[in-house]
Amino acid sequence: MITAAIIVFAIAAVGGLILAAHVLRDKFAPWALSLLHALLGAVGLILLIIALIQGSSSQPVLIGFILLLIAALGGFFLVSFHARKRLPPKAVVVVHAAIAVIGFLTLLSVVL
Repeated sequence: MITAAIIVFAIAAVGGLILAAHVLRDKFAPWALSLLHALLGAVGLILLIIALIQGSSSQPVLIGFILLLIAALGGFFLVSFHARKRLPPKAVVVVHAAIAVIGFLTLLSVVL
């Protein structure tokens, strides 16, 4: 389950890089890609929830889940800007990405 979550988060991260590149160049990110990125992130979180409920996970999985959940909340904040047709603050984009990467690497450390 954790390996599947890592794969889903890795795919979501590729989309996230494209989205961040748009915003950092003062352009609106493609809405469809934003939705796909969010959907993949949600699927990854659901997979982690299942792994945590099954009880076969270690503490780094819980820490990675919490970090990725915080990143998801930041993602909702970023979407609120997009919905209002405003570019989000670049600092928020960078913090969102940094927290997600740390959470991802924490999960990755479990399988490596």
